[in-house]
Amino acid sequence: MRIAEIAPTALTVPPQDYGGIESVVSLLADGLTGRGHAVTLFATEGSSTDADLISPVGQAVGTGNVEGPDELCQALAAYLRAGDFDVIHDHTVLGAAVGAMLEGNPPVFHTLHGPWTEMARRYYALLHRQVGLVAISEAQRALNPAVAYAGTVHNGIDLTAYPYREGKEDYLLFVGRSNPEKGPELAVDVARAAGLPLKMVVKRSEPAERRYWDNVVGPRLTGREEIVDGVGRAEKAELFSRARATLFPIRWDEPFGLVMVESMACGTPVVASRGGAATEVVEDGVTGFLRHDVDDMVEALSGIDRISPEACRARVAERFSEEAMVSGYERLFRQAVGGPSPARPPERAGAAGRPST
Repeated sequence: MRIAEIAPTALTVPPQDYGGIESVVSLLADGLTGRGHAVTLFATEGSSTDADLISPVGQAVGTGNVEGPDELCQALAAYLRAGDFDVIHDHTVLGAAVGAMLEGNPPVFHTLHGPWTEMARRYYALLHRQVGLVAISEAQRALNPAVAYAGTVHNGIDLTAYPYREGKEDYLLFVGRSNPEKGPELAVDVARAAGLPLKMVVKRSEPAERRYWDNVVGPRLTGREEIVDGVGRAEKAELFSRARATLFPIRWDEPFGLVMVESMACGTPVVASRGGAATEVVEDGVTGFLRHDVDDMVEALSGIDRISPEACRARVAERFSEEAMVSGYERLFRQAVGGPSPARPPERAGAAGRPST
């Protein structure tokens, strides 16, 4: 198949550090290319991919400029070449509106990477008959049954990038943004009550994130926390692999939660709030614990040594690997173009971007 993948313009593909959507797009573009499809990736300059790369808007615009004119320009560059593709897969928000105008020729898919806000409900109610909406979890899908879905495909990760380790050190780990939904201060509370040191890989670069850190998280710190800013992917994976457990104390219906998957890939169990997609990602009592509040999380940590690192890794390999994700999208795409079911994927080739103009 000839497939166009349209990335957001905030970050490069793959991202240098933080950037869940861009990581997914990178794996998908490379994975589909490795299976013999002709993939064209529309992404910002500096991106690296096995697919053909087109960069309509130049450098990445940063996370403070999402869903703006640059994103629309990048999507338009792909849709103006719609006749060159059998399938268009759009990861931008604004681009989906342009894709709806094609009326299925070629089929357009749009992955729902974000939450169901009121604006999102109104927006996708206008598009869902013309664009194949793909949910990233059953939990996300259940929050809005008013629209039609082409399918559900969980996000995936490259297992080879996450070192598996059975022996753990005696610290807890938090990875996430500094905002109320992610609950970094709750991680501080859990670690303090459990009597364990806490390492925090925190994104606090935006003004709102910094304010939340200064006003809410900072005053709770005890001195036993190690704060890490701007960590690279390899360093983050190493922190996951050595942690006794990863804390995921979210206060919202997380559509997916790559942090949980990354942790389990390293053989590290997750203690998460019971909400959103956490019940799909973490198997309670097998790969971690799902709990309602701080006290419950502290109690769960007393039994964390009963969780098998091998079981954590195996769950990711089966359900949340790059191969599982690519197979899910490949199946949707083939159904849309009337092709045969996908065969067993070949060995993935080495990475070497092929820029195109």
